[in-house]
Amino acid sequence: MKLIGAHVETRGGLFNAPKNASAIGATAFALFTKNPRQWASPPLDSEQISAFKNALREYGYEPHVVVPHEGYLINMGNADPDKREKAFESFVGELKRCEELGLPMLNIHPGAHPGEKEHGEAIERIAHGINRAMGVTESVKIVLENTAGQGTSVGGAFEDLAGIIALVKEQNRLGVCLDTCHAFSAGFDIRTKKGYEAFMSSFDALVGLKYLCALHLNDAKGELGKKLDRHESIGKGSIGLPLFKAIMQDPRLDAVPLILETPDPSIWKEEIALLKSFDK
Repeated sequence: MKLIGAHVETRGGLFNAPKNASAIGATAFALFTKNPRQWASPPLDSEQISAFKNALREYGYEPHVVVPHEGYLINMGNADPDKREKAFESFVGELKRCEELGLPMLNIHPGAHPGEKEHGEAIERIAHGINRAMGVTESVKIVLENTAGQGTSVGGAFEDLAGIIALVKEQNRLGVCLDTCHAFSAGFDIRTKKGYEAFMSSFDALVGLKYLCALHLNDAKGELGKKLDRHESIGKGSIGLPLFKAIMQDPRLDAVPLILETPDPSIWKEEIALLKSFDK
């Protein structure tokens, strides 16, 4: 049985996330540990931490099936040193929140830069920030997400992810999350099982399957290679169902959390049931 779920709400407290995941039949889930649209957040107190850990136990979730996602404002590829430092401080704060909650990973978007000529420099800045962050935190794995390649974002190509990994000292604390919408939008034709296998083979060759820690399962509103980061419900977008059947039938992913970020939470339960029906 695959580990499959969605990025669930935490309204009312982090302890509500496991309950919300259980309500949709999830066996894994993602969440924000703070408001993703704010730099700062009140520190977690012992009561909040205990309530979250107790809720995990109550609903039967081990910490390794939980995929926290960093906030939207963090960009360690920024060329402005002051803005980059602010992003770094926020990033470290999120890593420490994961440590306090007993969660072993944090999913991040690598970052972006002001112009195409700075792409390589941005990769170096991101890796430098990760090295610094690892120096002041203990154990949380930093999970890099591939992007749709929009604008001047880093991560649309596997070479970007490999470049960051190569510059990080503690590579055992690195992982990758593959987003299907982002991959398709960046130009990977994954609409068929053959296309999916080629995509995974390319990832293994350039980055390494050993780094794969999670997948975001999203159909796409945009067309192939248009670099449009717009998610669609499973089977209702430009990608279609064959990809998701291939993912659910891939034994390499049996222990990898598969997380929906599709736009209609009201059908997450049905989407999870559909995906589970492919797991045969």
